[in-house]
Amino acid sequence: MTNKRVSIKDVAVRAGVSYQTVSKVLNGELRVSAATEARIADSVKELGYHPNHSARTLRTQRSQMIGYSWSSSETEQLNHIVHMFLTGVVSEAEAAGQHVLPFPYRDGDDQVAGYRELIDAGRVDGFVLSSVMYDDPRIAFLLERGFPFVAFGRSGPQDEFPYVDVDGAAGMRLATEHLIVHGHRRIGVLAWGPATRVGDDRLSGYVQALQAAGLPTDPNLVARRESDFESGYAATECWLSLPPDQRPTAVVAMSDLTAIGAMHAAQAAGLTVGRDFAVAGFDDVPLAQYLQPPLTSVRQPIRQAGHLCVDLLVAILSGLPVAERHILLQPELVIRASTHGA
Repeated sequence: MTNKRVSIKDVAVRAGVSYQTVSKVLNGELRVSAATEARIADSVKELGYHPNHSARTLRTQRSQMIGYSWSSSETEQLNHIVHMFLTGVVSEAEAAGQHVLPFPYRDGDDQVAGYRELIDAGRVDGFVLSSVMYDDPRIAFLLERGFPFVAFGRSGPQDEFPYVDVDGAAGMRLATEHLIVHGHRRIGVLAWGPATRVGDDRLSGYVQALQAAGLPTDPNLVARRESDFESGYAATECWLSLPPDQRPTAVVAMSDLTAIGAMHAAQAAGLTVGRDFAVAGFDDVPLAQYLQPPLTSVRQPIRQAGHLCVDLLVAILSGLPVAERHILLQPELVIRASTHGA
């Protein structure tokens, strides 16, 4: 053969069948004899034939691409949750014959611009959304355009769209109940600053656990700050400077990073974490088990969430019946020495 692109007709000539037969066999649309199938397979291999995906897209009006936008971290630390979620998304997309097209998240009025550009250019079949907010403009835009998407997370209660989420309230409830069972009655919570759906859900789980145990919610033990080490350290340092009858004996954090900050503040104050002062985190990052002491944390089924987002989106794109458009996954509490010795 010359350097010209090998076409499906070249394969058909070599195999001694029509090009329509080759096309249908390669696409799984036609059953032929074993001998004919073998001739086609041998011809494809010998000629080095590769399907023309551009032409296929024109025929099917499908790009086989799923768009995914994410907000890059300003720090050099790997975001374990994003990594695990994307691992699930990419692996499931590949299994379904799809590819993932990443593009950067934009703030403010430009938030939907990337989505609009990809839709208008016909570059993607649908989107997987993450970092969902209250009154999320991306959701409003995609619903208005009638364009397929699945969200990892929930927005306002009035919104109706397909989503997969982890029950953050249940996770914080598990961690707080664990501390209560170990005798703690004054439990501080390291919450997130601005109101978010994820943060508010987790805070509600903390409140629910206290109420179920007949304990009051002390506003002085609710610290709304950034989700970083420094914020966890500063809030805990402030609490531990209070008189003994006002300070907490345990802290539950909405992220492992703030929990680690709390641990360091307690240790700097001369306390033994797990015995004198208990700390529980959320996310169960790989580092949690190697801390001293190892950190009790809420583990989320993040990879499974990525798989399910793609499964749900592919079903929607294929026009298949969807039994459940709202999937809420349950987390688990991994108990370690940061609370066990309390």
